[in-house]
Amino acid sequence: MLQELRSILMITVTLEQIVINLLVALVCGVGIALLYRWTYRGPGYTLGFVNAIVYLAMITAVVIMVIGNNLARAFGLVGAMSIIRFRTAVKDTTDIVFIFYALAVGMAAGVGFHKLAFAATVMIGLVILTLSKGGLVTSTGRKFLLQFSFSSDQPDAAPYLPIFQTYCRRHKLINVKSDDEGNVYELAFYVDLRDEMKSYELLRELGKIEGISRCNIYFDEESF
Repeated sequence: MLQELRSILMITVTLEQIVINLLVALVCGVGIALLYRWTYRGPGYTLGFVNAIVYLAMITAVVIMVIGNNLARAFGLVGAMSIIRFRTAVKDTTDIVFIFYALAVGMAAGVGFHKLAFAATVMIGLVILTLSKGGLVTSTGRKFLLQFSFSSDQPDAAPYLPIFQTYCRRHKLINVKSDDEGNVYELAFYVDLRDEMKSYELLRELGKIEGISRCNIYFDEESF
């Protein structure tokens, strides 16, 4: 009984193997994070998620090394991890793909399959990069809904159009609503941004125009 308990608690990997496995997970995780940064075009990009990809690959490698070939240890870790609750909703399917991407590579690194970890990082990365640049994975024509209030004594004036030409490939007016006095207009446009990462710059430039206020931009993947 005592020998069985020792076998459960014993970690068979050496310190050298631990360091090498973690370094492999780190290199692959950084590669995956950079790939996510280069290919993601949605408005929900956060630096925290990019860093989390690196952490996830390394932590997964540690978990795999702890489990080893011990079934009892695996069940123990499953029970311990079950108390964790994640309340952050993942809305973009691309984020889910990269989460599993980092998990799989971290598992390969933790087992010691270093060639597999590097090969998977490169091959899958090339596929994602090729498809995203080709417009098959990341859509290049996604529409955003831009809304803002415009106050002017000249209804025909449109000082926001030069901003649209700078930041948008195309724009289409879909709704105009005025107040009772007819001096303030609520405008809504469908816009196709040249660079979706610059949506904040678009809002900032519009906000500098006299008479424009309450600028908002929306995107819902299921709505278009």
